[in-house]
Amino acid sequence: HKGYNKGKMRAFYIWFLFHLWFGSSTFVPQCEKGCDCQEVLKCVNCSKAAFTYIPGNLSSDTEHFDLSWNNLTVIPVGALSFLWRLKVLLINDNDIRVIEDGAFSCLENLRRLDLSRNKISSLGNGFSIGLQSLGELLLSENQLRALNSESFQHLDNLQKLNLSCNNISYIEIRAFRHMTYLRQLHLNENRLATLNNNIFSMLKSLEVLNLEGNQINNTDLDVFMPLSSLTLLNLVQNQLQSIKFKTFVSIHNYETHILLAGNHWHCDCDLQRVFRKLQNTQRLILDDYEYLTCKEPHELEGHKIVDVENELCFGETVTVLIITFTVIVTVVAAIVMAERNRKKRTGKHWSEESDMTY
Repeated sequence: HKGYNKGKMRAFYIWFLFHLWFGSSTFVPQCEKGCDCQEVLKCVNCSKAAFTYIPGNLSSDTEHFDLSWNNLTVIPVGALSFLWRLKVLLINDNDIRVIEDGAFSCLENLRRLDLSRNKISSLGNGFSIGLQSLGELLLSENQLRALNSESFQHLDNLQKLNLSCNNISYIEIRAFRHMTYLRQLHLNENRLATLNNNIFSMLKSLEVLNLEGNQINNTDLDVFMPLSSLTLLNLVQNQLQSIKFKTFVSIHNYETHILLAGNHWHCDCDLQRVFRKLQNTQRLILDDYEYLTCKEPHELEGHKIVDVENELCFGETVTVLIITFTVIVTVVAAIVMAERNRKKRTGKHWSEESDMTY
């Protein structure tokens, strides 16, 4: 019996030492100066600690890491390699200019990454390596100028992507092609001028597309066709002068709300016809139609389209009526002249036959 107890105690000490030295689930009691480490919550808050580097004396159990409002300028490869259980990483409001390729390669459990309000001007081809579980990526208020086709190639499970308030003027064809589960794409307040076909290819799950506050003046006819789940399309405050009916009718969702206010509409009969067709298409809803105003022609500038829509085709209708009336008059005149000539020929022929009889 005593031997049994000794063996039991020996096993307990072996188990204790094993977990003390080799266990991966023990939270490191030390906490970097300037940080607040919550063992129970598995959360480390290093916000506003004036760090110029990523602190390394953290437990591998950490799931929530807040590095916001510091002085970081670069995210190097390997700096986060020990945080393989991390689910939330907040690095917003720093001075980050460079993210090295593969910097997030070990964060295979990360769900949310916030890089908002930094000074990132480009994303390398290896930016998304390791981020296959990421659900939300925030890159708003940076200095991005273009999006290439490789930067987002590993974001297979991303559902929300915020790229608002950058300087994006070019998106490479199929830059979002791997994001088949993406539900929200925010590209508002950028410098996009043209929307080309295939930019949004493969975004079959996209529900919200925010393009407000760009410089869009042209869209390809089928640019929105892949968006079969789209419920909100925001094109407010762009430079659209006209739009083709097919551009919107190619969206095959059962109900899509469209916002178009604040554009440079050239009010004419063609535009009026497009809007009339859109309003008669039940699955497309122009939520702000009553607020759309004319930019051109000059005499209609500032007028609401809804107030002048009945006049936009008036001139064309009058022209058609005048042309029709002119054609009818011409035809009638031709018939009358032909009849007169026929009667003259008939009369002359009768007179000649009478003279021959006598």
